[in-house]
Amino acid sequence: MRLVFAGTPQVAVPTLRALLDSPRHDVLAVVTRPDRPAGRGRAVSQSPVRVAADAAGVEVLTPERPRDEDFLAQLAALAPDCCPVVAYGALVPPVALDIPRHGWVNLHFSLLPAWRGAAPVPHAILAGDDVTGATTFRLEEGLDTGPVYGVVTTDVGPRDTSGDVLDRLAQSGAGLMVATLDAIEDGSAVPQPQPSDGVSLAPKVSVDDARIDWNAPALRVDRLVRACTPAPGAWTTLRGRRLKLGPVTTAAAEVLAPGRIQADRERVLVGTGSNAVQLGDVQPEGRAAMPAADWARGLRLNPDDRLE
Repeated sequence: MRLVFAGTPQVAVPTLRALLDSPRHDVLAVVTRPDRPAGRGRAVSQSPVRVAADAAGVEVLTPERPRDEDFLAQLAALAPDCCPVVAYGALVPPVALDIPRHGWVNLHFSLLPAWRGAAPVPHAILAGDDVTGATTFRLEEGLDTGPVYGVVTTDVGPRDTSGDVLDRLAQSGAGLMVATLDAIEDGSAVPQPQPSDGVSLAPKVSVDDARIDWNAPALRVDRLVRACTPAPGAWTTLRGRRLKLGPVTTAAAEVLAPGRIQADRERVLVGTGSNAVQLGDVQPEGRAAMPAADWARGLRLNPDDRLE
């Protein structure tokens, strides 16, 4: 089939590469979000999908909005049979959805109808889901509501971060997308409506959402940190300065007041609303990440210091 692929972050790149490698499909162009300033220096940065498309010699379209008339004219002129999309980052209007004869097929990183929205994997980890997955479905106006073509699953381990799970799903989901498009091309695909029960929403996890509440139980703290790794990054404050935290482990035999720090040469414990947690890597403001014990030794903690 003639395809126009839409996607933006690194998690979309495996699907783009799988489609470029597929002998049954021809990627005519790639649609991605415009270049944006990023990082401390605010240098203009290209999306990972654009970098991959440029390397493959594929035409790249970067509309400010997918409803822009110039973009719609470009898409219509390309005359794709289908538009596969992975984490594009903008709502596709009905006028664009109607251009390819097989519509737009979205790869979403949850088992729909669970976790519709921008951050399905973090919310699955926050909720303590043991299994999650990826779904291909036909895009429509509703938020991740279209009929389903296929799914893949993965277990969520007790130490998995959002990054770990997304890395696995990006790979298995790429194969699912290729298989879905193969089935659409040969006429064997039969999309099934999503059930009306089991719907849950997964809005974007903001920096404010990623702040740790040390009065919460250790299990909640552990899930929040893993859900926010690598982005936006779970954080707390000490002496008024921000401290970003990597994944923690539960210290079942230790109980400390919420936020209280107990450090020795080997480990750093912090109290929660239940038992303490042991910090892994930490990243002080303006510095690189380091083991928590190294950070604590250099800090010279006071008895009254608390994480807040």
